[in-house]
Formats: sequence, C-alpha cells, structure tokens
Amino acid sequence: MKSNRAIFLDRDGTLNDDPGYLGDPEQVVLLPTVGEALSILKNQFNFLLIVVSNQSGVARGLITEEDVKNVNKRINELLSNYNVSIDEFYYCTTHPDFNSDEECQCRKPSPKMLIDASEKFDVDLTKSYLIGDNVADIESAFNAGCKAILVKTGYGLESINVLQKQNKFPSFVAENLMDAANFIIKDISGEKIGL
Repeated sequence: MKSNRAIFLDRDGTLNDDPGYLGDPEQVVLLPTVGEALSILKNQFNFLLIVVSNQSGVARGLITEEDVKNVNKRINELLSNYNVSIDEFYYCTTHPDFNSDEECQCRKPSPKMLIDASEKFDVDLTKSYLIGDNVADIESAFNAGCKAILVKTGYGLESINVLQKQNKFPSFVAENLMDAANFIIKDISGEKIGL
C-alpha cells in the first residue's frame, strides 16, 4: 500500500502565466494565489507537489530542454517566497507531429508521468489530485486513477466546453489554484460539496 498523496500540477496556465512556449525564466509570472495555495497544501496537509507538463516547444524547436529546466528552477525560486517548492518536475518534450519516428509514451493524456512519479515517491494515485487547465490534464488524471480538477485560468474556460461536449467531467471546476486547494481540503476532510 503506497503511503503518500500528491497534488499533480500542470505548469503553464495553471501555476504560471502562459505566454506560449515559455523559455525565458525572466518571463515567469506566478498566477495569483498559487504560492499561498501550494504552501497550504504542502506545509499544512503534507501533499507532495509534482509538476507534470507537456513541453512540445522542444520538439518544435522553439525552446530547448535547458530552457524548460531553467523555467522550472525559476518557478521554485518564486515559490520560495511562500516557503514552498515543487518536489519534482516531470515534462514531456515530444509532439506527435514532430516526433513521428518515435512513439511517445509520456505525453498527456498518457498517465505515464503520474505513474512514474507514483513509483518514485510511493504515491497512492487514488488519494491524489491533478490540477490543470487543459483537456489533456483531465484525461491524464482519469487515466491515472486520480481526481481531476480543472482551473479556469490558462485554457480552462475553453477546456470546460470541450469536456462537456465529450461528457467528461472533472471532480471540480475551480476559479484558480486557491479555489482548487479549498476543494481538496474539504474533500479530504470528508465534507460534502455541492458541485
């Protein structure tokens, strides 16, 4: 029986502003409430914080893998102001249109990044959550067996319409990361929440 629980987080549009293929760490801007919400989830409720993001800009030649790592590092620098950090960053640098010669196993909606993290950090996926702004995030959560939360930041509003048409409903639709954190806290406390 795995003993830890995690909050899996999409990166661009969920944690930080998404200008499109973010490669410059100086352009990293955390979205409102992100630092406070992550601090509460990690420091008060002992969730691991694990980023799982598709970074196809690498396959497209728009950014490098080093850029991805530098942006990730900058996110943790900014989060340190809130006495919190991401435990691990998982990312997929491929895209089917640009990597046709190799079949990618990790790109969301695949659950592979979540499963890999589950094995490394002894995470019980059934007691974990994935927060993201994209259809692929929600599908990845379903595929991994964890609860899915869609935030309305980033591509969230567009994603709601697509998910409704596909009859795929996340556990909760949140205004922002703090709203998502409040849902999680109530959920683990066993409170009934009207959706």
